[in-house]
Amino acid sequence: MKKFLAAAVAAVMALSVMTGCSSNKSAEENTATETETEGEAASDRTQLIVGFDAEYPPYGYMDEAGNYVGFDLDLAQEVCDRNGWELVKQPIDWNSKDMELNSGSIDCIWNGFTITGRESEYTWSDPYVDNSIVFVVLSDSDIQTKEDLAGKIVVTQADSSALTALTNEEDNDENLALAASFASLEQVADYNTAFMNLESGLVDAIAVDIGVAQYQLSSRGDLFRKLEEPLSTEQYAIGFKLGNTELRDQVQATLYDMVEDGTFDKIVANYTDYNLDQMVCLGK
Repeated sequence: MKKFLAAAVAAVMALSVMTGCSSNKSAEENTATETETEGEAASDRTQLIVGFDAEYPPYGYMDEAGNYVGFDLDLAQEVCDRNGWELVKQPIDWNSKDMELNSGSIDCIWNGFTITGRESEYTWSDPYVDNSIVFVVLSDSDIQTKEDLAGKIVVTQADSSALTALTNEEDNDENLALAASFASLEQVADYNTAFMNLESGLVDAIAVDIGVAQYQLSSRGDLFRKLEEPLSTEQYAIGFKLGNTELRDQVQATLYDMVEDGTFDKIVANYTDYNLDQMVCLGK
């Protein structure tokens, strides 16, 4: 990775020198040169660096063998295989995702990434999953409905779509009123920590994406259960740096090819335990 970054920096410096030496060029000529350079970079791409939260199953996480796996990473691997790219799985601090993307450390954010509330901040692929945000409680909890959360301690992941749904003034007033009824709304760095806090009794409920909830419910036996009524619904897509339509279009076209030849559904079939077969929406 360090060698790749060093090469990228060297390329940028070289381009800057050439631009400085050609100061007599017109603005149109400079623009044309930059466009040609970008086109060459796209055609010469040899890898795709995917930024993801390594503690966000089933979309991206570390398995017991220490390998990064998950639904989104499986999709990314197939996209890379079809384009002759190496997939670089780059775990990131979710709070630093924008810095990673804008600096060029990653090419995209592909990890159960919610469009809602971020529409104008990234260049998005078409959505591929219809997601719901739900509440999870201990199986023996007396909390049965969202109204029962009044006076309770609720936790969610920092900078998550669940947090946005509960705090964003542009979302509906019902969710804001619900959050105001909590004893407190806590934030943690990742959902693994949230579920540990719920299990230990430090919190009463978790606001979490349904795919993550289903993973925990299926892997932890009867310890947890989710409330029937969701907090909100949303869609997942791949987020690229704003303006990077060329890479977005290439990845998206490959995904649609996978839908048409059935490969997309074959990958989905590996995650039916997490209801992903009922959530995917690409090409539907």
